[in-house]
Amino acid sequence: MTRIILCGCNGKMGQAIVKAVSERDDCTIAAGVDIITNCGYDFPVYDDFSKIDVDADVIIDFSNPVTLDGLLKYALDNRKNAVICTTGYTKEQIKQIDDASAKVGIFRSGNMSIGINLLIGLVKKAEAILGDSFDVEIIEKHHNQKIDAPSGTALMIADGIAQVMEKEPQYVYDRHSYRKKRDKREIGIHAVRGGTIVGEHEVIFAGHDEVISIKHQAQSKEVFAIGSINAAVFMNGAPAGAYDMADLINEK
Repeated sequence: MTRIILCGCNGKMGQAIVKAVSERDDCTIAAGVDIITNCGYDFPVYDDFSKIDVDADVIIDFSNPVTLDGLLKYALDNRKNAVICTTGYTKEQIKQIDDASAKVGIFRSGNMSIGINLLIGLVKKAEAILGDSFDVEIIEKHHNQKIDAPSGTALMIADGIAQVMEKEPQYVYDRHSYRKKRDKREIGIHAVRGGTIVGEHEVIFAGHDEVISIKHQAQSKEVFAIGSINAAVFMNGAPAGAYDMADLINEK
């Protein structure tokens, strides 16, 4: 049985995880961490990691980058592995996470959907075959409450494509300030925010007289909740190190 500390338990993703865990018999939520502690859950909720006084196995974090310091301190002090699903980190915060993974297991992914991670594999293969004869554009769409842009998933996709490009690419986020023709090294990344869109990512390979489009749509937050829970179960007892969805998929 994997005992989970859920950071961001009162957010939309946190609520989806609580519901998904209640339908499983291989894990349970031992405690929550949230700025709002009166959530009506059947587990204790704390407003700071330093106040947690129950034992657990793994942390799932679906919250905000500002919680990172407290999360990592708790993980390191108590030797607890963590599944970090939050996006919008600075380069300095990403280094903090990487440094922590030398001492505890850190599973980090900008998207917990198996489908998105399959998409990344497909677009990497497409880029390797098509090369610079096709221009690459990424369009991501999310609900109007999402703060960070572009999404962490869009950056994951771009980074995957960059790994197989012959030359180091330039990420271009806003074309209205560019008064020049498109460079072959560019990866265009565009963000749309509106309504209740759960998450949609499309990669366009535009060549001479033909266009290839690879697209993923999330129909509900449940796909991300299930992915994070599977990752937590996977990380229970895992040795120190950096992990991502590729490790979980290969384990299956």
